[in-house]
Amino acid sequence: MEKKDIKSMSLEELTETVQGLGEKPFRGKQLYEWMHKKLADDFDEMTNLPKDFREKLKKDTTLTALKILEVQVSKIDGTRKYLFALEDGNVVESVLMRYHHGNSVCISSQVGCKMGCRFCASTIGGWTRNLTSAEMLDQIYQIQKDSQERVSNVVVMGTGEPMDNYDALVRFIRMLSNEKGLNISQRNITVSTCGIVPGMYKLAEENLQITLALSLHASSQEKREELMPIAKKYHLEEVLEACRNYFEKTGRRITFEYSLVGGKNDSQEDALRLAQLVKGLNCHINLIPVNPIKERDFVRSDMKVILNFKNKLEKYQINVTIRREMGQDIDGACGQLRKSYIDKREDS
Repeated sequence: MEKKDIKSMSLEELTETVQGLGEKPFRGKQLYEWMHKKLADDFDEMTNLPKDFREKLKKDTTLTALKILEVQVSKIDGTRKYLFALEDGNVVESVLMRYHHGNSVCISSQVGCKMGCRFCASTIGGWTRNLTSAEMLDQIYQIQKDSQERVSNVVVMGTGEPMDNYDALVRFIRMLSNEKGLNISQRNITVSTCGIVPGMYKLAEENLQITLALSLHASSQEKREELMPIAKKYHLEEVLEACRNYFEKTGRRITFEYSLVGGKNDSQEDALRLAQLVKGLNCHINLIPVNPIKERDFVRSDMKVILNFKNKLEKYQINVTIRREMGQDIDGACGQLRKSYIDKREDS
């Protein structure tokens, strides 16, 4: 019989499971708090649960606990990049970034990625599997325990396409913002998608208050297809319509992520086209100087080009920021730490 993954269960499901093991319903609440508030990694830490109940839990359930394999710490700004081992030997990475407004964690939603975006290290080895809600939550739990600092913001922007792991994603958001868990405000949770249109419409109906970020990266259909294969499936106009719908349904401003690749999508014409594209949409554009990776020949735009691009957008009254670069002296680009670990493992 397959063991039950109890860290992915809602409080209601957990209470039902506990009763199925012959325990009183209140044990469900105790167990939930041990996992999601006290962040216990082991049933033996749960000292107010009877020993025979803990033995039953060990026998019939699994308690997801990620193992830290490696931590890279930036000497520049204290950014911490984590590589975690999963139960099955796969690895995922997450990042802790310290800002004046609080600590933000960027987590992965899949092992690898199917999307094939040309400038991204996460997709080079392809997709292996989806993460469970527990594996997504535990990235944050382990980082909070290791840093001994509260995490206040979470971005689902690491390896993987969150909309391609939709059910686990929504469950994760509800559990992360649950008052009996870490109780992180939904307004402090951002989910990034490369534009899976059906998922965007579905998410708009979930009655959540999270921020939706779209990986845009180009201002024309043709250029977007060059950089992002998924654009061949979902046309730019369709994706923007899904963004408008998300704002109308939730009242939450859309964020557009735009990676600037030298000579590819950073001209003044690109900026003008982008301004016209998002005109009238309640949005914010985040310009990202691309992190060069050795497997790709893309280069970062010059700072002067980036500032000119930003100024052009501002002329059209568009909210725009240049993403502050964190952890530049460590494997900064998404997927790089995991990839270098896998490469080393294969070489040895």
